[in-house]
Amino acid sequence: MMKAIGDSAFVSIMGRKNVPAKIDTGADSSSIWASDIHIRRDHTLHFKLFAPKSPFYTGKVVKRTDYKVAVVRSATGHEQIRYRTHIPINLHGRTIRVLFNLSDRSRNNFPILIGKRTIAGKFLVDVTQKVVKYPKIARSTKLQQKLAQNPYKFHQKYIKSTKKEKDIK
Repeated sequence: MMKAIGDSAFVSIMGRKNVPAKIDTGADSSSIWASDIHIRRDHTLHFKLFAPKSPFYTGKVVKRTDYKVAVVRSATGHEQIRYRTHIPINLHGRTIRVLFNLSDRSRNNFPILIGKRTIAGKFLVDVTQKVVKYPKIARSTKLQQKLAQNPYKFHQKYIKSTKKEKDIK
């Protein structure tokens, strides 16, 4: 019988414990916040998990020779090329080898996203279980304040510029 997990969890990864992860059954693949991503002349992929502004950042360089590249499409249809590599995690007492997309998740509430390919056949997801009480970014409140200050400038900065970016792509 499969164990039920919530829409979020704390995972252990590469010596870091209690890293919050979002369980996203709408996402095919898994993604992790990585920084300083590059390939050396010897063809090894080098990166650091998280980034200096993350409380989970250690600055340790991770090296991989087993990596791939993928085109990842966001929910809005935006495509990006990302490196992918396997990294083991511990989720609910179970060690799982996860194929992660390496990406900048600095704007996301969760530094790790666990997609349905990772959890399929291993866990059932009960969205009523709220494991991680992760603070919501107060972006919405700040945006409301900026809208109230000057609706025209708000529109020019946030709405019009977003539409231009979509038209270019």
